[in-house]
Amino acid sequence: MTIDMDMTDGLVLEGRARDLVTPALGEPLVVDHASFTMAIDYEHGQRIDSVIVSPDIAGIDVLVGRTASRGYRRELQRLADEHQLVGRAVFQLLDDVPGAALVSGYSPQLNLRDAGFGERPGAPAAAGIGAVSEHMTSMAGVCAGWQHGGVVLTGILEGVGVPIVVGPPAPTLDWPDDPIAWHAPAHPIPAHGMRRARRIDVMPSPDGRAPVTVDAMFRDSYVTEAGVETIVHEYTLVVEIDSRSGTVLRSEATPRALPFGQCPEAAGSAERLVGAPLDDLRTRIRGEFVGATTCTHLNDMLRALADVGQLAARAGAESVDVQ
Repeated sequence: MTIDMDMTDGLVLEGRARDLVTPALGEPLVVDHASFTMAIDYEHGQRIDSVIVSPDIAGIDVLVGRTASRGYRRELQRLADEHQLVGRAVFQLLDDVPGAALVSGYSPQLNLRDAGFGERPGAPAAAGIGAVSEHMTSMAGVCAGWQHGGVVLTGILEGVGVPIVVGPPAPTLDWPDDPIAWHAPAHPIPAHGMRRARRIDVMPSPDGRAPVTVDAMFRDSYVTEAGVETIVHEYTLVVEIDSRSGTVLRSEATPRALPFGQCPEAAGSAERLVGAPLDDLRTRIRGEFVGATTCTHLNDMLRALADVGQLAARAGAESVDVQ
């Protein structure tokens, strides 16, 4: 799954997702796919101005006029329940809109860093993360990176702004010996654009007794003026799930590249999934994974695991009609 973020004129999100089954014998099979384009008025409360989705969802226009953050997932869940979309690629894709909208706010700040201006005292505030000091301080304690006493809030209170830097170059996610491991992007990321890429590989138990194994990762990246893709956030995740009860037996997250010094402290929160049932993950994470011991973006990765049961069941299917 990928969501591209373009803030050239407002915010435009363009997402694509694909579920691929690789059988023991025969050719890999695409069993589900989805795409969407969403225009968001970032300056006015992240208001959704338009949305086009494939496959089409009856009633999707109910999202237009709403914010892409507060209350969005509740309304999307209502649509998903009504149209039986839970476990489908289109639901995973649309469920990640709040996370993509949030991380897109890094682009204006990174544009300044990329141009060598930094964040100068008295300079006009950029849109997005760091746009207004009052908004930034309201984020205090929301996650490990924004914890009280951390480098972010200290920098804001001292008047030097958010201490964000352009991250390390992003290695390719393509595998030379597995050309279909990722779907082909619709287009390259433009300069100053961003992309959220997510992968969930599910290996079901051959005999139904061994644990289901999940290998997952996500990356948020930003492309510099020179065209270099750099990493903003990247985590990998290994999970084992009891094949019979559907409960999490093991959950270990590894931070690869993160923007602030305290961010890696959130990795341990993934272990709190142990003992939780898959079906309850979205509710549990929304209610319990809050505060300075967690990471908003890692939470998005963890909540996506709620569909692992459906993915494991599909792995044995010979074909699925998703047209």
